[in-house]
Amino acid sequence: MENRVERVRGAGSGVAMGALIAIAAITAVWWGLALWPTGVGDPEWLLRTRAACFGAAPGGLPDAGGWVLLIGEPLGMVGVLLAVWGRALRDDLRRLRADPVRRLVAIGLVIAAVVGVGLLGVRTTRAYAAMRVPISGGPGVVVRPDARVPAVALTDQHGRRVSLAAMRGRASLVTFAFGHCTTVCPTIVRDLMTARRAALRPDIRLVIVTLDPWRDTPDRLATIASHWNLEPDDHVLSGSEAEVNAALDSLGIGRRRSGITGDIEHAATVLVIDEHGKIAWRLEGGWGRVGDLLLRR
Repeated sequence: MENRVERVRGAGSGVAMGALIAIAAITAVWWGLALWPTGVGDPEWLLRTRAACFGAAPGGLPDAGGWVLLIGEPLGMVGVLLAVWGRALRDDLRRLRADPVRRLVAIGLVIAAVVGVGLLGVRTTRAYAAMRVPISGGPGVVVRPDARVPAVALTDQHGRRVSLAAMRGRASLVTFAFGHCTTVCPTIVRDLMTARRAALRPDIRLVIVTLDPWRDTPDRLATIASHWNLEPDDHVLSGSEAEVNAALDSLGIGRRRSGITGDIEHAATVLVIDEHGKIAWRLEGGWGRVGDLLLRR
């Protein structure tokens, strides 16, 4: 048995170093695919690959599972290599140090790897810095448009088609958010639910229209509604990209996808819809005033 193990280890001579280089090359390609900045007009295959493999939005960073994959998989492969061909790898490294030409090539590869890691580190640091958006519920701008809600239908978390224009008989609070947001969006949702309770108006529906139909697809809405702790009569709405964009445009909701984070940059807009399907109030920022508006009604 010992001789057999020795033959396996001996067979790794040269191959062990090749395997280590292959792991490094695969890792470089993997990290580049996940993190290298891209711009407008990215190919669909790249966007879908990043979303499927790393949970990333277009142009954005991986989610928690993506980071586990990017870090854990290379470490796991190196661990297996050391367990199987650890001695052979050490022998290869000694031969590498003894050969000036190979040593020079290895130094060049290490420098290239360090530069690449540094560039990706800068990209990641800037992206996370851009994600730290200050949250404010200040005075904002309040207008009373007295306009009807456009007749645009979307799909809710129960798979039902819902039209804002058809939501009559009960008042509604309508806001705009997206599921991957970890800063402003969950704060707005939580504050609107708090304002509804404080105003003793459990009859008012909360309606959230996604700003990110690319990721907030109808099959994910139930998870998003649960994460936001919505009440049974509340709605989170999505649909095809064309449907959602048409709805947002008809309501005058400005938004832009960040080229750094992939998240949606948008104003904190809240609409107060009355029982007749009219927009009684529109708030741009300052969602903390929603409670006062509800008490006026």
